[in-house]
Amino acid sequence: MSSKVQSKVSKAKDHQPSAQESLPPLEANAEAIHFLNSLRQEELLMLFFSETLVMVSDAGEPQGELTIEVQRGKYKDQFGVMAYFPFVHAFSHGFMDKILCGNSILGYLSWKLEVVEQHNQEFIKFHVLPMERKMSLLKQDDQLAVTRIIKEGEEVKTEVTFFPWHSIAGFVSQAANLVLLRVMAWRQTVPSNARFLALDTEGKLCYSTYQGLGSQTIQVGHQQVEVFIVEQTVHSEQGIPVSCQFYLLSDGHLAKRIQVGSPGFCMITKVPILREEDDIEPHPVFEKKPLVWEEDMELYSRFVARKEELRLSHNSYLRQHPEAQALISDFLLFLLLRQPADVVTFAAEYFGPFAMRRPPTPALRSSNRPCPFHELEPEGLEGEEG
Repeated sequence: MSSKVQSKVSKAKDHQPSAQESLPPLEANAEAIHFLNSLRQEELLMLFFSETLVMVSDAGEPQGELTIEVQRGKYKDQFGVMAYFPFVHAFSHGFMDKILCGNSILGYLSWKLEVVEQHNQEFIKFHVLPMERKMSLLKQDDQLAVTRIIKEGEEVKTEVTFFPWHSIAGFVSQAANLVLLRVMAWRQTVPSNARFLALDTEGKLCYSTYQGLGSQTIQVGHQQVEVFIVEQTVHSEQGIPVSCQFYLLSDGHLAKRIQVGSPGFCMITKVPILREEDDIEPHPVFEKKPLVWEEDMELYSRFVARKEELRLSHNSYLRQHPEAQALISDFLLFLLLRQPADVVTFAAEYFGPFAMRRPPTPALRSSNRPCPFHELEPEGLEGEEG
């Protein structure tokens, strides 16, 4: 996360009013939230790949390129914790009416396609007044901070808006939209009547819907391929709706993209090798057989030999240290006579006087006596021994 962006967000947070007071209470519906909650990590991993399309004018002339890459990226949050998230990088550059323009998106998403951090930039190199727009989305604690920077010539405008995190359930960012389309192509289905949340070009919260337009066969080079068509519409609260049609291959590759009402389109020039879900073979199950070692002659022989070895060793030790058996016998005798509730403390007090270098127990014991397990060593004792 950029320190400059975080600094701008922190400063704006202190000076900007809360956004939920001025925004209408827009909410994603249950169908949209259910679809996002149904996403699985294993499914998304199948959709990690890169693709490039050619931007073509309405006259059929190439005008630029569009590249979309989805992969697993390492992300460090504001607390310094590293984690792996889906990472989306999309960028385009080309000419529109002989004017250079471009767009880029960098975004980290959760495995449910929630936005973690996103930065997108758009520029149009007008000869008189070049225009550049930037938008950053950053999840901070329990809210989403949206920073918009618009530069026209030398004039720069900055606007920061905050959305409570609980109020944007079902929100689909631009980066998440690219992954969500691949999911729909992979499943060959569009959630019925789902109404998601999105941001329009002015950074205002609005609705976003998807509609399945069925399947169609299109020509790609010398091949014909079947595509699944999805139309996304962003319903701006202040402007006209903006719709894009996505022609998707069965594995999520984008074959063609058309923005409704705009000249030109994006198109692949060669059919990619379609990805298929691997048939994962179940792990072999090995039946556990009980080990009856008594019936194994070798194991039983080793057990008997080890048992006899230990018996002889123990007996030899007790013969060499008769005080050990005397101590244990006396302890068990006093234990059974006293029958204390706390056997461990009784044992510690019983064997305490036998500890080497332990000071004698005072005649009058304090009620706040130390724990019997803490060995007391007077200072300077080691020097006296030396």
